[in-house]
Amino acid sequence: MDPISTNRPLTSEGYFHILTAALVLILPILTAIYIYHDYKAFLSLGPGGTPSTPLGYLKVKTLGLFSLRDPLQPLSIPSHFRPQQGYLVSLSKRAGKRPLVQGIAPQRQQTQRSDEKMYRRLVERMLAYTQEPANMLIERTSCFEKNSSGLFASVPITRTCGGEICHAHPSDGSLHLTLHPADANVMIENGWGERHPLAKGGWFRRFVPREFVLIYAPRTEKELDVVMQIVAASVWWVSGVNVNADAEGGGRRRSADVAAIGQAMEGKECWTCKAHACGTGAVENMTGSA
Repeated sequence: MDPISTNRPLTSEGYFHILTAALVLILPILTAIYIYHDYKAFLSLGPGGTPSTPLGYLKVKTLGLFSLRDPLQPLSIPSHFRPQQGYLVSLSKRAGKRPLVQGIAPQRQQTQRSDEKMYRRLVERMLAYTQEPANMLIERTSCFEKNSSGLFASVPITRTCGGEICHAHPSDGSLHLTLHPADANVMIENGWGERHPLAKGGWFRRFVPREFVLIYAPRTEKELDVVMQIVAASVWWVSGVNVNADAEGGGRRRSADVAAIGQAMEGKECWTCKAHACGTGAVENMTGSA
């Protein structure tokens, strides 16, 4: 035996085999650590439309592969939409940087959240709309979230899940609602919110409408006034009722133009749940603790 052979340096092929063996051992461990922490982050978002279970996590991660990459991307306005213009004439610019938003279902605002007092003010003003019979609005369990309550149109003219207009999140003070694309673009441009990751239209309408957006939590009374303008735009889009019509002159009215949109849109009214399930189940009321 050649005594020198025992001290022969490793060849490049030997290093490759050692590296491969190390990766085979380490990668599963790193993957398991990543999944563990990512799953904990999913659970930390709180209850929402997706069950807080491993199966729910797997569903969200799968949908994430096909989700909207840029939530600030403007929406196109289909040619059949009448009117082409939305409810909002203009909005002031939101002060400061946009907050951090994470998750798909649930989607939650992680920074710049409302305090409890501001959240209750938001709820108070939203529920005030249901006290006026001419608005034809009701409060019931969110069809999208299933764990919070929201505003619904009793006679919707634009298709959403069960006629849902909006719902607020007690955990952060943000809202989900549906807007005319022109209004969504005005809102995004001025920094008041962003699109939902699944708001892509087509097949994704089984989860949320293409015009589904997240509105950032109001931090001041002045910001709350702007958020309520956006809520009014959502009421108009889904129900055709202008909740501010009395202040502007003339009674509350339904819009024949918006009604034509509802007739042109295809698909079932209740996308995210079975018809008999809408408005049922455990509720984290809008008036619950922030």
